[in-house]
Order: sequence, then C-alpha cells, then structure tokens
Amino acid sequence: MAAAVLLGVRPAEAASLTRVTGFGNNPTNLNMYMYVPDRVAAQPALLVMVHYCTGSAAGVFNGVGHDYVTAADRYGYVIVIPEATRSGQCFDVSTPAALTRDGGGDSTGIMSMVSYARQRYDVDPARIVVSGFSSGAMMTNVLAAQYPDVFSAAAAFSGVPAGCFATTGGSLWNSECSGGRIVKTARQCGDQARAMFPGYTGRYPRMQLWHGTTDTTLAYPNFGEEIKQWTDLNGVSQAPAYTDSPKQGLTRTRYGGTGVQAPVEGLSFAGYGHSLPLTGMFPYALSFLGLDATTPGESGAIRNVGSGRCLDVSGASQANGARAQIWDCHGQPNQQWTLTASGELRVYGGKCLDVGDHATADGSRVIIWDCSGQGNQKWRFNGDGTITAVEANKCLDVPGYTSANGTALQIWSCNGGANQRWTRT
Repeated sequence: MAAAVLLGVRPAEAASLTRVTGFGNNPTNLNMYMYVPDRVAAQPALLVMVHYCTGSAAGVFNGVGHDYVTAADRYGYVIVIPEATRSGQCFDVSTPAALTRDGGGDSTGIMSMVSYARQRYDVDPARIVVSGFSSGAMMTNVLAAQYPDVFSAAAAFSGVPAGCFATTGGSLWNSECSGGRIVKTARQCGDQARAMFPGYTGRYPRMQLWHGTTDTTLAYPNFGEEIKQWTDLNGVSQAPAYTDSPKQGLTRTRYGGTGVQAPVEGLSFAGYGHSLPLTGMFPYALSFLGLDATTPGESGAIRNVGSGRCLDVSGASQANGARAQIWDCHGQPNQQWTLTASGELRVYGGKCLDVGDHATADGSRVIIWDCSGQGNQKWRFNGDGTITAVEANKCLDVPGYTSANGTALQIWSCNGGANQRWTRT
C-alpha cells in the first residue's frame, strides 16, 4: 500500500489488541476490543471479527482469526472484536431481542462498536464487513440480515442461517437447528431474514459460507439452508453459476456470478468437521470480503518480494507495447502505479498494465497499453501478496526467480513463490 496513504491514526506504540469502553449502547454488556495496525489506510475498511462459543477476543485474535490480523498490517484496515461475557461466551442469536434490528440484543451492542470505529477512523462505508466462527458465524449471518445497509460482505465459518436458532423460553440453544433438522424453501429462508428488518427493500451483502461435511456441532444441512437464504436475499438462482475444486476435498460453488466476489459463494470441505478454516484458506475469505485490495485511487511503487526490485516500464517509455519489467526502485513516474476501482493498474495516468493480445498461456508478456477497460487490463491483489491477471487467472511473475534489472515480466500459473509476491511501498 502506498506510503502516502498510510497516514491515518498512528498509535504511540506498536499496534496491539486494545480494550475499548464507553463505546455506546451496550444492553447485553459485551466487551469491545479493537486492533488498529501501525499503518492505517486513509479511508480503511472495517472488519468485525466474531469469536466462537467459549472464546474470547484475545483467543480469536491470537488463534483462528490471526490471519485476518496479519492482513490488516498489510492492507491497513481496522478490526473490531466483540467479546461475549455471559456464561459459555456464546453470542445470542436466539431470543427475540437478538433477532430484531436495534432490538436490544448482542447485535445492538456490536453495532455500537461499529459506529464507534466509523467515527474515529474515517472508515470507508462501502467496505464494512463481518466474519465469524461457529457462534460467531451464526452472528455473522444475523448481522448481515439485520444491517444489510451497513455491511457490504460477510464470511461465515461453520454457521447456520439467520433466524434458524430462534427459541422460546430464553434458551440460547436450538437442537433442531444445530442438528440440521430445520429445512425450508429458499423463500422461507429469505423471509426469515427479512423479518429482522421489516420494510427494507435495498441490497443485501454478498455472503461467503464455509462448512465441513462431517460437522456434528452445527450439522452440514445448515450449509445448504444458508445457501438457500442468501441466494434468495440476493435474488439469484440456487443453481451454481460456477463450480470448481481449488484444493483436494474442497468444492467451491458461486451463485449469481463467476468472479471472486459473486453474490454468494459456498466452500464445502469433504471429511472435515467443526474445524474451519484450514491452513491456507484465508486468502479466499480476504479476496471475497475485499480486504486484500489496496484502496482504489492510491498511487505508489509495487515491489517484488523475491528480487526486491520494482514494477517498472522499460526505458520510461509511454508507447503502447512497452514491456513491464523489474528495476531498482527509484520512485520515478514509470514506477508509480494507481489501482482503479475497476481493477486497472494505471501508469502515466492513461496507460494500463496489460496482458498482450488477451493471452492466457504461461509466459505471456506483460506490457502497457492505452486503458480500454477490457479484461486483459484487470488485476486483483491477493491476500498472499500475489497479483492475479483476472482474465487469464494467472499471476504477475518474474521469470526464473531472477533479480536482474531489466527482467521482462510475464504471467504464470500462480504458485505463491517469492517471484510472484509483491508489496505496495
């Protein structure tokens, strides 16, 4: 991320998980914690990260959610972590208060935390997202249903549909739902969520859903019910628009679109129980939530991790077809790249990083060309530091791991090597 951008709140000492008090209306006595990285983007994204039953803010911060923390250091976003204080440390997603917008339940206190963070860190209102694990995944579904005008995206690891855990008599546990025995139509699932914010007719957040097929805590049928709910809320077909298997045992389905930010995405893990996410899975969530992207409009150099040299236009040329290469970082205009909202990497204002001739093969050349808005000029910054050429679905690559000045760049199948990882400076 460009150094000129990371000028927001800078703590007096190294960034750490910090308790916040007096943050606003908090009817269920939740604790609020925040993580503000040392370098904060000028208008940062905000992630609400919600822990599991028996969990804590420190537990999720240092444990299952820590990849979100390290990504915040890279991309400059702010994290809010609510902490349940009742016996068992579960979040209430069951009572009428919890399942009503501004109803006085846990979600009310969490939204006070969101308001507090927005006021103090000039948060980008289009990039407020939520993600949680188990009980936190159930709360993720509830928050996205109750506050669709606030959250742009959500990622729920091993949860249930919003409203599925509703109970009477004050209990916070619903065995019928946890056992996967509540099955409804897509419309019924959607209406269950819509009842939490009556009269709302606007857009709903895009939703990413994760589940293991052998989960015995929150049974696997809940995964299908979540998909029903969020495809209905987003007004898209329950038939996948895209299906693949990016890793052994993982089936990924996308609904209403084929890209990394489709309206709904499901990730099903064969043979796994209540144990998600697995190692190496967080980049999928970061990309879906939009947390791995440098804020559009920022300009700066892009340094290759393997070589230590910068993305450069050969000879400082502004001609169509000039090759992209690596060169010693010097900050001149031919190394100043601007990420646009549409995913272009612009240099000199009107030239774009381009995969020549719309090629998709390994080894295809990378050049600059007049910006055209076409797919071969679209790029995506990923959570592992790679930069993907969207049309080819291959990574910006320094051939042969070389570090020599003038090495021409190419696209290559993504492998996560240092020659494919880049940082904004």
